[in-house]
Amino acid sequence: MAVSFFGIAIFLFLSLHCKYSAAVEGVEVTYGSVIKLMHERTKFRLHSHDVPYGSGSGQQSVTGFPNVDDANSYWVVKHVPDTSSKQGDTIKKGAIVRLQHMKTRKWLHSHLHASPISGNLEVSCFGGENNSDTGDYWKLEIEGKGNIWRQDQKVRLQHVDTGGYLHSHDKKFQRIAGGQQEVCGVREKSRENVWMAAEGVYLPTKDGKAESS
Repeated sequence: MAVSFFGIAIFLFLSLHCKYSAAVEGVEVTYGSVIKLMHERTKFRLHSHDVPYGSGSGQQSVTGFPNVDDANSYWVVKHVPDTSSKQGDTIKKGAIVRLQHMKTRKWLHSHLHASPISGNLEVSCFGGENNSDTGDYWKLEIEGKGNIWRQDQKVRLQHVDTGGYLHSHDKKFQRIAGGQQEVCGVREKSRENVWMAAEGVYLPTKDGKAESS
């Protein structure tokens, strides 16, 4: 599937480390938005880069990263194939979404391999533009009031195949630079699996234009 001109423009825009003006609180997260996910308790961003795990699946590693300005922490919010959803649609509670890593084009993925530090469910990046399966499917849960995913809301992402919630904690990798912490899947709800949409480009606003944060 060819990458759209708009997608290429977004990629170049983000790769230049542009500084965005603050967006209005509560802007909607829509399909096609390019966002960073912030772990609510530790404030680390969901992160990946082209480095494989040394154990488990050996797939591309996913971590929590402390630096807000890192370009490897951007994810494109995508719908699952064979649905009526399209770019620009709002995302409701209970929706099944996919997160595509902006730089490597692989999908946020999970399975029954053990995570490297805690031994929970491993979370990795896997596949590619035309290679995605149900291991990339995550169900959106919204904390508190509201049925539409917005930037200022606390959310959980539950992996469809394993039932594990996207999770992070203070356990850090000793051999990875930058103080990166483990991201894994855990089947029990806790404060450690709450996330918020943070910096990014949110598409579209009610006037049909992109908003950035």
